[in-house]
Amino acid sequence: MQVARAQQPIAAAAVTLVVWVLCIASFLPPLSKYTTGSVLLMTLAGIGIAVSAILHLIFVGVAAKRLGRSPALWVVITLCGFPIVSIIGLILFEWFSDEKNQSPA
Repeated sequence: MQVARAQQPIAAAAVTLVVWVLCIASFLPPLSKYTTGSVLLMTLAGIGIAVSAILHLIFVGVAAKRLGRSPALWVVITLCGFPIVSIIGLILFEWFSDEKNQSPA
């Protein structure tokens, strides 16, 4: 039951992580000439990086609380290893929740 309650914040955390990656990617070489050439694009990408990172941490905390875990601990762990720990954690969560759904009751 708890896993079903945590599906929505986990999905939101995944979306915010994708937005963060896209905003970071706008500063990488193929797109950097467009991004750095426009103050508006640089500002929007920077705001996108900040907002998506903060929302990602909030959604990780909400998911941890719904799973009966310590939200502060999971937010600190996520923050210390961001973004690699977040990616690994989301993949493992989905993998184990799918296994739990497929196992006979």
